[in-house]
Amino acid sequence: MALIRSVFQDELDSISQSLVDLTAMVSESMSKATTALLSCDLKLAEEVIAADLKIDDYQHDIDSRIIDIIARQQPVASDLRALVTALRMGSDLERMGDLAHHVAKIARMRYPDAAVPTELVETITAMGKAAIKITDKTGVVISTRNTEMALEVERDDDEIDGLHRQLIGVLIEPTWTHGIETAIDITLLIRYYERYADHAVSISRRVYFLVTGKFAS
Repeated sequence: MALIRSVFQDELDSISQSLVDLTAMVSESMSKATTALLSCDLKLAEEVIAADLKIDDYQHDIDSRIIDIIARQQPVASDLRALVTALRMGSDLERMGDLAHHVAKIARMRYPDAAVPTELVETITAMGKAAIKITDKTGVVISTRNTEMALEVERDDDEIDGLHRQLIGVLIEPTWTHGIETAIDITLLIRYYERYADHAVSISRRVYFLVTGKFAS
């Protein structure tokens, strides 16, 4: 029985590590997507778009392994909760990869022109950096199950929400001179970054619940 339990724990640890690895993949994709967007780098944008398939495949593999473990081990209580939580976290991470993919697609669509007007580059750069920061912290939360850090992720999300509101304010100013097409691009971009961060918050909340049995307030 002890050996069976040891094997099962190894499988759980492997799933957790795979989620951490997937988080790193997603973080890299968003970092590259932001660089491609701001530097009009078509090659890098294409790289991000292609990498989305790898992220999808990796997430599907994690799901398959979790389902296999549930079928073989028939876990209950906290073990089952950990596996179901892992399924949901994988889904959040896959969606984050999709959002990085969407950012790269806008960069590709507007190439060789810049999708982001010069006066907004600094703010979009800040959103990109904040998104990477929150993703990297989420990876640590998954790995360590640090509940204090899980709560920090939600507070970090406030920075992205603030930048989102700031850019919306710019778009609705009567002094906006870049036309409807660019306004739509920026509206979509900031929504992608905001939703990306929201998924990271969702993952951190799931870890918090997994550890404490309570929902983060």
